[in-house]
Amino acid sequence: MPTWSRIARRIRVPLGFAFAVLYAWLAKPSLLSMLAGLLLVVPGLLVRALASGHVRKNEQLTTSGPYAYTRNPLYLGSLILALGFVVASRSWWIAGVMILMFVAIYVPVIRSEETYLRNQFPGFDEYARRVPRLVPRLTVQNSGGVTFSKELYLKHREYNALLGATATMLLLAGKLLWAK
Repeated sequence: MPTWSRIARRIRVPLGFAFAVLYAWLAKPSLLSMLAGLLLVVPGLLVRALASGHVRKNEQLTTSGPYAYTRNPLYLGSLILALGFVVASRSWWIAGVMILMFVAIYVPVIRSEETYLRNQFPGFDEYARRVPRLVPRLTVQNSGGVTFSKELYLKHREYNALLGATATMLLLAGKLLWAK
């Protein structure tokens, strides 16, 4: 029988699309809420972009760039993005569903991925002792000297997050204009 973390991993993307429909329906944006939301959306996109340009999935344990501050910068970036879209939406229902999805879907997925990394890379336990799971530490001892790779960013298709964020903001703008 599959574990919840395995199920969560499989349903998170389709669930995200279903949530997008709910988001479009429940959002009640204002110009101010959209601008305030952008103050979180942009940093969320930047964190995800930086992380994507450092990670070599399934090849090596990444400890450079944002991975020197948090073990899960992609999820941190997604969380910051989500908070930005909650602010932009001005909906308590959306906030509640976002919290529920994060706890029910992303926490088990993060734990499952860490189990995989622990089994795959012998240095993971030491890395986990030094670097927090999600909330970044403010200091870094050694970032590994690896620089951002545009090729990795493109390989991981992280530009899709930018396209999705842009489409969502355009949807909110359209909803705002239509309401007038």
